[in-house]
Amino acid sequence: MTEKKRHIAHVIYRFDTGGLENGLVNLINSLPEHEYQHSIVTHKGANPDFAKRVTVKNVRYYDLNKGEGNDIGVLWRLNRLLKRLNPDVLHTRNLATLEGQLVGWWRKIPLRIHGEHGWGVNDLGGVNIKYQRLRRLFRPFVHQYVALSAEAKEYLLDKIGVTASKVAHICNGVDTERFASTQRLHTPLPEIFLPQDCVVFGTVGRLAEVKNQAYLIDAFAELLKMLPSHRDRIALMLVGDGVTRIRLQKRVVETGIEDRVWFAGDRADVPALMQSMDVFVLPSLAEGISNTVLEAMATGLPVLATNVGGNPDLIMPEYVRDHLVPVGEPQRLAEMMARYALQPQLAESDGYQIQAYCQSRFSLASMVAKYHAIYRQVDKD
Repeated sequence: MTEKKRHIAHVIYRFDTGGLENGLVNLINSLPEHEYQHSIVTHKGANPDFAKRVTVKNVRYYDLNKGEGNDIGVLWRLNRLLKRLNPDVLHTRNLATLEGQLVGWWRKIPLRIHGEHGWGVNDLGGVNIKYQRLRRLFRPFVHQYVALSAEAKEYLLDKIGVTASKVAHICNGVDTERFASTQRLHTPLPEIFLPQDCVVFGTVGRLAEVKNQAYLIDAFAELLKMLPSHRDRIALMLVGDGVTRIRLQKRVVETGIEDRVWFAGDRADVPALMQSMDVFVLPSLAEGISNTVLEAMATGLPVLATNVGGNPDLIMPEYVRDHLVPVGEPQRLAEMMARYALQPQLAESDGYQIQAYCQSRFSLASMVAKYHAIYRQVDKD
């Protein structure tokens, strides 16, 4: 007799390129396929190309077609869908889908989980009082919280008043084998990256206000001013696409650095592009646990990042002092970048240590095991 699979309804805003969504893909691909059935329920649909990253066959997609603004009808549609699906677990993520917990309670779903993955641009640091009140309002309907960063865990405990026993701290994991391949991958690059001694700084992420690529562009412009004799041996790679692209491209032209910057766009060959970098930079205004930072570390890249959200949770303790930078200090970031521009061999030696640290602390297997243990709680009911 075949054992019944645990059915999980994952409710997210949109299934598209992003750290939260990438983490969900990794989780679904890694959980035992014979034990789970997954329903990905979105407010705003799915990107078909991104959905191709899901390689298992136990997944179905549903779109609630949320309207603009306060579309209360989305709760009615979710209610009808959950009644039909009858899942064992409801897993919502971030504030945008938290109201789904009320529907899950109404439908008497046995296990209801909510994940806090990071802040949006309208609530940097989780200080928005209205959003805190909303989270407290829905707190009684949640059985289990998952906080990706230490900051998110403290927020749930101190600001929202969640009982400590109901909060699990589960950091994202990374497929270390995929990004740490000993065989160099190759992808066509512009001529600015071709010199053997070129030091390539890079970042990966959607081009959006919260990702703050403008800060990195300003810092890179400062770097070129600091090291004019190295101009032809320093380059910047921006991987990703989004609503701020035109504005960022204009900024690059205005600062006169367009000959040293490449907008690579949204790419499927991120591991290959990361292997073409020497130093990874994450300039975000807010972060949960950044998948791209973990991927960079798994590749063996030094990581320079803003001191926000979960970034301090990822950086090696020995590197915290000179690899984390406050938001809004391009000169300081440029000085950190200059260290590697002037000593390219340092990027390689630091990268070896960072890669080993990542492999020992942030494996995908560890993350999956923790989620697997939480989902199995439904078997006890």
